[in-house]
Amino acid sequence: MPHCCTRQVFRCFKWLERAGDKLTGAAGPVFVTLAVILLSVGVFCFFEVIRPTLPLPWVTTPVCILFALNLFAHYYYVCTVSPGYVDEPPSEAGTGYLWAQKREAGRGRQPEGVRWSEDVQVTRAATSKCRKCGEQRPERSHHCRICGRCVLKYDHHCPVRINQCVGIHNERHFVLFMVYLVISTFCFVLFGWKQVIFALGWFEDPWPYYSPQMAFLLTFILSVVLCIAVAAMAGWHLYMVASGETSVETQDHEQYRKIARQRGENFINSYDLGWRKNLQLFFNVGPDGYPLYTLLVPLRIESYTDGRAWARRAGFEHHLGVRPGEELTDEDED
Repeated sequence: MPHCCTRQVFRCFKWLERAGDKLTGAAGPVFVTLAVILLSVGVFCFFEVIRPTLPLPWVTTPVCILFALNLFAHYYYVCTVSPGYVDEPPSEAGTGYLWAQKREAGRGRQPEGVRWSEDVQVTRAATSKCRKCGEQRPERSHHCRICGRCVLKYDHHCPVRINQCVGIHNERHFVLFMVYLVISTFCFVLFGWKQVIFALGWFEDPWPYYSPQMAFLLTFILSVVLCIAVAAMAGWHLYMVASGETSVETQDHEQYRKIARQRGENFINSYDLGWRKNLQLFFNVGPDGYPLYTLLVPLRIESYTDGRAWARRAGFEHHLGVRPGEELTDEDED
């Protein structure tokens, strides 16, 4: 009897969870529209109220414009670029003005859909059949229960902020958007506190700006909250990137460590090449990738891989400490 009741409660929570997924998924476009409006209001308030007070305007103004371009561009990319579905053909680099040019040393190196360098060992990904959609998918892919499709290097589904999954083709834009949002809100708070005192009416002089005082004050408060919250989130994602993991893999690897410890073994993540190389591969910069200026200029670039092969530690073809049959599936994670 207790076991039956526990199972019914578990099913009830699962039903509520899926109902919440459908609700937030349906409201996704509304959340994205609201985010665009809030970003636009924040940028307008900054350039009208705060930017004129900054020193050296011939230096600070171009920098502020560059940050604003990165903020909007990476949000646009993360919302519109496909995360990389398993059933889609491999993507190719574009030739338009929004695409960065790869370094000469890295051009033409594309063995089996993989961008790589001489010091990185790349092996083809093992494949398995998804029990939910029936697709043959490479490792690091997971089934999104909201989209109903398997995503290459699935990180998570984000219904509130971007209304789609974060995967191999838009994960870089997701992280850079968070980084530039933290920088932008930090600058708003750092350089805007004097205008907050003015907006509170502590001086007799009238408010001389088009931006309403209440809108500026609310934007300042929101900037404080977002700066703290998104900084924590961005820091955690950068830590996972530096560890060669996604959000899903971080949870999986913790379970693998427990299993390996019980056998007196150590778990080693075969995707972890060291923090420096992990960051280079994630952002695809370096001698065999794209120039470092692609981190400062909002241009599109290719991922170092098509998601069907992965860079690994030398001598590793799979994780150490995990035996066949112990890999977690989407059913286990649900």
